[in-house]
Amino acid sequence: MVEEEHRLEGSRIGEGLSEGDARRLRDLEVALDQTWDLLRQRRARRAAGMDPDGAEARAPGTVENYRQ
Repeated sequence: MVEEEHRLEGSRIGEGLSEGDARRLRDLEVALDQTWDLLRQRRARRAAGMDPDGAEARAPGTVENYRQ
């Protein structure tokens, strides 16, 4: 996923993206954000002595609206 994201990012900067590629890039960004969020949840649960398998993927709208 990361390699594809980087390829599309490079195309966006150079030649621009088709509508389909722009949509795919956005989908990849959301999926990667969800993956990182799940990893952070698992690490936090493990650090707190909880079962990391109890972590659940959050909805895209939740993950995308986090303040950084």
